[in-house]
Amino acid sequence: MMQFVFWFSLLLLFYIYFGYPLAARALAAINPRPVNKSEDFLPKVSILITAYNEAKDIEATLRNKLALDYPVHSLEILVISDESEDGTDEIVENVAKEAPVSIRLFRQVPRQGKTWGLNTLYQQANGEILLFSDANSQWDTQALRKLVRNFNDPAVGYVTGKMVYVHQDGSLIGDGCSAYMKYENWLRLEETKIGSVVGVDGGIDAMRKQLYQPLRADQLPDFVQPLKVVEQGYRVAYEPEALLKEETLTDGGSELSMRVRVGLRALWALKDMKHLMNPANDSLFAWQMISHKLLRYGAFLPMATLALATLYLAPKAGVYALAALGYVGFVLLAWQGHKKEKAGDSLSAFYSIPYYFMLLNFASYKACVAFLKGEKKVLWNPRKG
Repeated sequence: MMQFVFWFSLLLLFYIYFGYPLAARALAAINPRPVNKSEDFLPKVSILITAYNEAKDIEATLRNKLALDYPVHSLEILVISDESEDGTDEIVENVAKEAPVSIRLFRQVPRQGKTWGLNTLYQQANGEILLFSDANSQWDTQALRKLVRNFNDPAVGYVTGKMVYVHQDGSLIGDGCSAYMKYENWLRLEETKIGSVVGVDGGIDAMRKQLYQPLRADQLPDFVQPLKVVEQGYRVAYEPEALLKEETLTDGGSELSMRVRVGLRALWALKDMKHLMNPANDSLFAWQMISHKLLRYGAFLPMATLALATLYLAPKAGVYALAALGYVGFVLLAWQGHKKEKAGDSLSAFYSIPYYFMLLNFASYKACVAFLKGEKKVLWNPRKG
């Protein structure tokens, strides 16, 4: 029995992290569906920004959007303040007075969260394409053009960009991506080739206004809106040349709390959109959702059963003893990575991969526990960097 648990858990983990990506790549090679992009496609666009007490970052974010390489007559910016109390509104109004493009401020009272704010903004937008930016998101000057060129393809309904990590001075940390994000971005490329991406970044996204569907306040727009687009028969594409620059979080605690919050709302989204995991509706996308999201969020379960089976079987045969040593070694490397990060040391891939892998799965565990308790997250606070 424990041998079955060991091999089943091991093979399931292999499928989640390697089997599915390799299968997606093989399918993309056999039957690719390229996106018909055009640099000449320059529709009227609306950038939507939700803000709560973002006085520290909102001016820099607005000036970043004003510096984008895009025709000013085809660009507008809409900001909704979720009952901010720190002067965010006044900063937005001051920037708007001298801006070469239209900047409109709306105020949401009482606080109702990001999703409800976007529901309000989209109704006021004049653009054919809606773009979503966080209140502290810094986009590359070419990001807007790179995003919207994908909408030249009438089958594309939603596009997500690429997040890269930077130092406080804006310079890239290495090539700008952690090992985990390199993996995720590679997978998004392959998923785009076969049809649609399952997961998006959220801080640099775009969609056709006609496809926007108002969501409940507790729903995660970064997750649910792309699924709503797929539900309507359109594609969700990944654009690797549309860059979002974001400062890396300075401690694992901040990263963990963010991942738990996102994971919890993603689990509720999976429940709301569970019909998309029915192979009878769209077998390809159902396979993608189950493999990339449902199984990924539940990967901590086969990790736990693998650990138990490995420790139980270690005294019985050499292969299981080696597996036990490997598992313990992986956990120790993750722990060393945690300690090095707390000490302020930079992490090599030797430590960062085990550490981040364990952090993500622990966050998924905490999110699942909260989900089973019926907890929901609606309001948010500015992200700490």
